Amino acid sequence: MNKYTVAVTVQMGDPMRTTTRRAMVPLIALALFGAACTSDGDDSTTSDAPDATDAPDATDAPDETAAPDDTVEVVQGDESTLDAVQAAGVVRCGTRTDQPGFATLDDSGEHVGFDSDYCRVVAAAVLGDATAVEMVDLETADRFTALQSGEIDILVRNTTWTATRDGGEGATFVQPTYYDGQGMMVASDSGFTSVEDMDGVIVCVAQGTTTEGNAAAEGARLGLDWEVRPFESNDLIQEAFVAGQCDGWSGDTSGLVGLRSTYPDGPEALTILPEVFSKEPLGPLVSDGDTAWAQAVNWAVLATIAAEELGITSENVDTFADTEDINIQRLLGLTVDGDAVLDPGLGLPTDFAYQVVSQVGNYGEIFDAHLTPLGLERGLNAQWNDPDAPGLLYAPPYR
Repeated sequence: MNKYTVAVTVQMGDPMRTTTRRAMVPLIALALFGAACTSDGDDSTTSDAPDATDAPDATDAPDETAAPDDTVEVVQGDESTLDAVQAAGVVRCGTRTDQPGFATLDDSGEHVGFDSDYCRVVAAAVLGDATAVEMVDLETADRFTALQSGEIDILVRNTTWTATRDGGEGATFVQPTYYDGQGMMVASDSGFTSVEDMDGVIVCVAQGTTTEGNAAAEGARLGLDWEVRPFESNDLIQEAFVAGQCDGWSGDTSGLVGLRSTYPDGPEALTILPEVFSKEPLGPLVSDGDTAWAQAVNWAVLATIAAEELGITSENVDTFADTEDINIQRLLGLTVDGDAVLDPGLGLPTDFAYQVVSQVGNYGEIFDAHLTPLGLERGLNAQWNDPDAPGLLYAPPYR
């Protein structure tokens, strides 16, 4: 059925605050709406519409302090991003190039890293081809704008899921790919052994991130006189740190580990202090109001988690063709108990998880390829049923 996008702007309480909601309504409903607002045939000469002279003048405009009626702006809507991506044959993924372990360029100019691979995970799931990705490099300040404007289909760029971003950036977060927390990095010869030692210092952070506010809040909580100094990129922070303009470098702990590994004076020149003072769930984002695309991306990510839990890897995935494990049959798009293949209606090919694992890998393989070499341990990012150290990774049942 053809549909239109209806943008409903609701003004509540404070006249300066508005909330916009978008919904899809059937074309027939709009047709009925139009019929009710116009007349047909000869009756048009007897319309009850007010004469132009009856229009209220400016002095009759409603008081701005009064709560206005809800307004509905009807604009022709586009197809789901899922349909658009499948038609185009490519996923446009917003990323970066300055975060070791997560997103950098190799010697050949290829995007590599944990986040880069999750761009490929989505392409493998939706298009059956992990290489069908256009990597779009974005500055921190531009990432949400690029998503809202349609410049990219998905953002996978070390972005923390918060309530404010969920509600105010026109974005929908899906399954986190990395559970992190904010930390502090200092020069090894600084004498600092704890964040609590750092009174009267300059703390450098990435501009426009949750890090900036968290650092200020932590300093205030501890009663420390910090100057939080923001920079547009990690490269600029490193330059300032080398020049002695920063006493501390604060950011997501995983990011600090990666940046430490490529520090010009060697990783031993920097120390990450033991405190972690925030929750930073990092993961992909898509535009608001597109359930089909959000579900597709969500289950692409979840497929990597479910595959690891079931012991499916890129190396052994083809050995399960004759498996009798019903959970593996369902996930890999195999015939279930000799009957039909499970199709839960996600808009994805029934073998999407097979394509993800065979071309990119399961969660553990992706982690080990990019983050383990930095010295990062699984920690919170272990499977929920890990017998030694359970983590937060948990994929809903695929059934």
